[in-house]
Amino acid sequence: MTKRIFAAQGNRPSHAGANAQKASMTKPDDDTLAFYRDNAATYAARERKPPATRLAAFMARLAPGASVLDLGCGGGHDSLVLLDHGFDVSACDGSAELAREAEVRIGRKVEVITFQEIVWEGRFDGIWAEASLLHVPRTELADVLTRIRRTLKPGGLLQASFKAGETEGHDRFGRYFNYPSADWLRACFEDAGWPEPDISEADGSGYDGEPTRWLHVSARRTA
Repeated sequence: MTKRIFAAQGNRPSHAGANAQKASMTKPDDDTLAFYRDNAATYAARERKPPATRLAAFMARLAPGASVLDLGCGGGHDSLVLLDHGFDVSACDGSAELAREAEVRIGRKVEVITFQEIVWEGRFDGIWAEASLLHVPRTELADVLTRIRRTLKPGGLLQASFKAGETEGHDRFGRYFNYPSADWLRACFEDAGWPEPDISEADGSGYDGEPTRWLHVSARRTA
């Protein structure tokens, strides 16, 4: 499997020449989707504890029974927690194979949709995007964040997490990551119409078991 490393980050997100760049290389998410296609059952069945503290904080900021989109739900672990707490949960994932695994876990339909295909308008009170938007190519992230903002109702809450870094690239499994710095990510959110996103940092790890600096973003749609 060929791995590609993409351009180093600048001071702010750049969208210039994006079409030419996309035409000249394999889409960064091709290898990522292939990984989840080939490893869906193992990935979904792994021993994974949902991030209890962040999930609790997210749920506490929503009204009881609020409508929540689990965006990039993976194996459905977090969707199950949200359902158990009485929220009206819709789950989706870009991988059809992972979506099927999640359906078994949560007992309801999981929509197969990529971030770039999001077209909902003012539908959800909250969006939970745990370790999912980190797979969006840098050149497309501002557009995806704009789509997500429109998906929320006014005042709606987004919670997302990213693996921190300075240069986009792939991990040892061939999965693409945008690896933003906090400053780059903040600028990208602001460019997409999110005023004053709250970004915190924490150390942890991921599926690859490697030490990871995480960026956790909380932002609300204001209009």
